[in-house]
Amino acid sequence: MRPHILVIDDDDKITSLLRRSLAFEGYEVSTASNGPAGLGIVADKSADLVILDVMMPGIDGWEVCRRLRTAGMNVPVLMLTAKDDVQDRVKGLDLGADDYLVKPFALEELMARVRALMRRRPEPAGENNRLRFDDLVLDVDGREAIRGDNRIELTAKEFDLLHLFMQNPKRVLSRDQIMDKIWGYDYSGESNVLEVYVAMLRQKLEEFGDKRLIQTVRGAGYVLKGDS
Repeated sequence: MRPHILVIDDDDKITSLLRRSLAFEGYEVSTASNGPAGLGIVADKSADLVILDVMMPGIDGWEVCRRLRTAGMNVPVLMLTAKDDVQDRVKGLDLGADDYLVKPFALEELMARVRALMRRRPEPAGENNRLRFDDLVLDVDGREAIRGDNRIELTAKEFDLLHLFMQNPKRVLSRDQIMDKIWGYDYSGESNVLEVYVAMLRQKLEEFGDKRLIQTVRGAGYVLKGDS
């Protein structure tokens, strides 16, 4: 199941940008343009992370955060604000926010903060669900890879791609199969998105001089295998 992120912001440009960017990284995204609507979504559907604008008409972000915590909801909250004021940041954190980002923000920084907050989520009870191939371990609950003594941070989309390979070791997966599973056949973005993500995933998995595990099968697709 994909992690669910809720964006609450009355700025349509912000919600549209974050919806596209987070969905591209593999997250399930819901949006709300005001506090009551956002609280309704959390109550009805739950969320793994809330990105919350402070300055909204009616119920502002501070009040939304306070109500979440009063209701006993421990969902991580990343607050967005146009005010770069220490007292505002302290107020948000005291009300239970987990992180704070000032507008205008760099999308790369916001995505990094999202990944950091997602890593802090408590793991579900019971043993970790791990997949292993060769010297590579994929921690499904923690959504990270481990190779040797090195932990490898993955974006949501990189995780989904590696998860697919780890579920199908030594099986050649065609480009169409992968695109359908990870992006969906209705994906209308860059045509080379798969090649870009495979390259990024290889770079991370081979960063410490480890052998290549994701192999290209010319004319057929990709396969997870060790040395030929």
